[in-house]
Amino acid sequence: MYEPIRTKSVHSTMAGTPSTFPRRSREEELDIQLAGHLVALLAVTDELRASAPSADLDTAADRLAQQVARLRGGRAPVRATPAVDESHRADLHRRAHALAGRALVVAASRADTTAAILAAQRMDAHTAALAAQELATAG
Repeated sequence: MYEPIRTKSVHSTMAGTPSTFPRRSREEELDIQLAGHLVALLAVTDELRASAPSADLDTAADRLAQQVARLRGGRAPVRATPAVDESHRADLHRRAHALAGRALVVAASRADTTAAILAAQRMDAHTAALAAQELATAG
C-alpha cells in the first residue's frame, strides 16, 4: 500500500561520524527561555520606569538584570532608554504581569527558586499597580 523509503533520512548521521547539529540539554534550553522572558520583562520595567520613576521599579530592574546576566554566563542584557509615554501604563503593567507569569512557569520547571521568587514578586507588584490605577480612575 505504501512505497518503502529508499533514501536515508537527512536527519540521520553517517556511520561513525558524529552529528553536526548543535545539541543542548533541557536545562540549557530552559535557561535560554527564562533569560528571554526576563529580558522582555526588564524592557517593560524600563518603560514603566521612564514614565513613572520609583525605587521599587529601579530595584526590580537591577534584580532582573542580575538574573539575566547569571543565566547568560555573566553577559549583562542590553538596555535602552525608552520614550516616555504615560498613556499606556496600564497596558505595560498587564504586559509585565503576563511576562512575569511566563518567567515564573519556566523558573518553576527548572527549579530556579531565585528567579521564581523574583517573577512572583513582579506579578504581585504589577497586580497592585493595576488595582491602584483602577481605584484612581474610578474615584
